[in-house]
Amino acid sequence: MMDDLSRRSFLKTSAAVAGVAAWSRTAAARALRGVPLRAGVIGCGGRGTGAARDLIAAAPDVTITALGDLFPDRLARSKAQLTQAIGPQLRTEGREFSGFDAVAQVLATDCDLVILATPPGFRPQHLAAAVAAGKHIFTEKPVAVDPVGVRSVLASAERAAANGTAVVAGTQRRHDPKYVEAMRRLHDGAIGEILSGQVYWNQGGLWHVERTSGMSDVEWQIRNWLYLAWLSGDHVVEQHIHNLDVANWALGGTPVRANGVGGRQVRVDPSYGHIFDHFGVELEYANGARILSMCRQQDGTARYVGEYFVGTRGTSDGSSWIRGSPAWRWTEAEEPVNPYVQEHADLVASIAAGRPLNELRQVAESTLTAIMVREAAYTGQVITWDQILASDLDLMPDVEAFGTMAMPPVPAPGITQLNRPPFGYAQESPAGGR
Repeated sequence: MMDDLSRRSFLKTSAAVAGVAAWSRTAAARALRGVPLRAGVIGCGGRGTGAARDLIAAAPDVTITALGDLFPDRLARSKAQLTQAIGPQLRTEGREFSGFDAVAQVLATDCDLVILATPPGFRPQHLAAAVAAGKHIFTEKPVAVDPVGVRSVLASAERAAANGTAVVAGTQRRHDPKYVEAMRRLHDGAIGEILSGQVYWNQGGLWHVERTSGMSDVEWQIRNWLYLAWLSGDHVVEQHIHNLDVANWALGGTPVRANGVGGRQVRVDPSYGHIFDHFGVELEYANGARILSMCRQQDGTARYVGEYFVGTRGTSDGSSWIRGSPAWRWTEAEEPVNPYVQEHADLVASIAAGRPLNELRQVAESTLTAIMVREAAYTGQVITWDQILASDLDLMPDVEAFGTMAMPPVPAPGITQLNRPPFGYAQESPAGGR
C-alpha cells in the first residue's frame, strides 16, 4: 500500500484528474445537455440538499429520483426545499426513504448516480456499498474519520477504477479554475521548490443541537454530529481538510510527519460534544518543506481562510497570485465559475464522455492528512505518515438503532494514545488504568 501512496503515484493521479477536469470545462456546454442521468441523495441535510441543487444547476437534464435520510423530518425538509428550488427535476414519489436502511433502499433504485452527504463517519461503508451497486458517486468530504476507514476508502477507489465508476469529491478547490491554473504554474516551477507555507481555516463557532427530552444518546449524537469525532472527525478533519488538500496538491504528495498542539478552551459545554476548538500543527513533507496548519472555531476571533506558499524563487497564495518568475494574477472570467457547481459539471461530463473521473484516492490521502494532524494534537506526539496509515484506530461503533451510547472522553495530550481500543472511546490514564 505504501507503494500505491508514493509521491510518483500521487503526482500521476493528480495530473490525470486535473487534465480531465480542464477538458470537461471546455466541453461542458456540449456534454451536459441531453444527459438523462437519474440521481439519488443519501443524507438530506444542508449539504446533501445543496449538492442536489448544484447538480441540477450543472446539468439541467439530470433528475433527482430518490431521497434517503435517517431522520424523517430532515427528509421532509429537504424535499420541500428541493421542490421549490428545482421543481420538475425532482421526481422522487415512491422513492423517499428514512431510517437505518435508507441507504440500501436508495441504492436499490434505478438511479445512475448517488450523492453521499451523511455525517463523514458513515462514508467508508456508504462508498463501498455505492461502488458495489455500480453507481457513479459524488461524495462529500472528508471520506473517513479514522485510518481504518481510510483504508476501506482506498480499497473502494481501486474497485471504482476497475469498474469504470466515476467518483468526484467535495474538495471544490480542485474544480475552481483559478486554483487549477495557479497549481499548474506552481508545478511548472513558477516559485521554484516550495520550502514552507501556511494553511488556515480560522472562524467563529457553528451550529449545535441541544438535547431534548426523549432523544436517545445515539439520536442526539448523530443530530449533533459536528461535535463527535466518530461522526465528523473533529473540525480539523471535517472542514480544514480543504486547506490541507491544497497543501498536498501544491507539494505533490502527502506529509511524512506531523507535530503540534490543540485544545478545547471555549466550547466546553456538553452540547459541544468532546472535540477541540483549535489546532496548530506543523507538517513536514518529503523534500523538507514545512507547512503550518492552523484552524479554530471560536466566536469573537479573527476569521481567515486561505493558503500561502514560499518557494526558492517566489511566493504564492496557491489560488489567485504568484510573485515569481513569471509573476501572475488571476483575472476573473466574464462568467465566474462556481466551483460547487463545477465539480458536478466535471463529474457528469466525464460520465457522458466515457472518461470517468476518480478522485477517491486523492481525497482519501487528504482525509488521512487531516486525521494525522488531529492525532498529533490529540496525543501530543509526533505522528508519521507510516504510523497513521498502518494504525488500527477505529472510531466507528456499530450503529443500527437508536439507544444508549456514552460520550467519548475529551482527548488529553500526553494521555490519549494513537492506537486506542476499538471505537477509540477508552484511553489510558497516567496510572495505566481505564
